[in-house]
Amino acid sequence: MEAQKKKRLIELIREKALVINTGEKFKLASGKESPFYFNMKPVALDPEGANLIAEGMLEIIMAQCKETDYVGGMETGGIPLVAAICVKSQYPGKPLQGFFVRKEEKKRGTKKLIEGNLKENSNVVLVEDVTTTGMSVLKAINAVREFNCKVVQVITIVDRLEGAKENLAKEGITLISLLTVDAFKENLTG
Repeated sequence: MEAQKKKRLIELIREKALVINTGEKFKLASGKESPFYFNMKPVALDPEGANLIAEGMLEIIMAQCKETDYVGGMETGGIPLVAAICVKSQYPGKPLQGFFVRKEEKKRGTKKLIEGNLKENSNVVLVEDVTTTGMSVLKAINAVREFNCKVVQVITIVDRLEGAKENLAKEGITLISLLTVDAFKENLTG
C-alpha cells in the first residue's frame, strides 16, 4: 500500500474507529480486555475507507496469492471487506468471488455455515478487520477447511500484535496486516 494511502487510512481509523476508554476496559472477541477498541465498521462502510482497504488487500492478493479465486471473512466484520474486495477485483481482470462464514450454522432455510460463493477444493484468502489472538479467524479457517478448501493467507486491516501472527503460523497460515497497533501508539499513550 503506497505511503499516502496508508497515511489516509490511519487518519480515517483514528477518526472513525479507534475508541479509547479511560474507565472500564473493553472486552474483545479474543476474551482479552483492553482500554482501547477498534470498531472498524464505520471505516469499512465509508466509501473512502472501503476503497482504501479493498485496494490494499487486493494488492496483496494479486501479488502473493495469484491462485486464489475466493475471498471470505467471518461475519460481521469481514462482510463489508469481502464485498469491497469483490467489487474492486473486477477491474484488474481477476474477479474474486466472495463468501462469509457465520458464527454458527443458520437455524432455518439452507442451514449453512458458509454463505455466498465458494466451491470445494478451492484456494481461499480470508480477511479480517482486526486481529488480536487470531482465534476468531481460526473459526473461519476451520469451517473453510471442513469444506475441503485451502486457506492461502489471512489479511487484516489492523493487527493488535497480541499473538495472532504466531497462532496462525502454527496452523501453517501467514497473517499479513495493512497496519499494526503501532501506527496508533501516539493515541494510546496520551
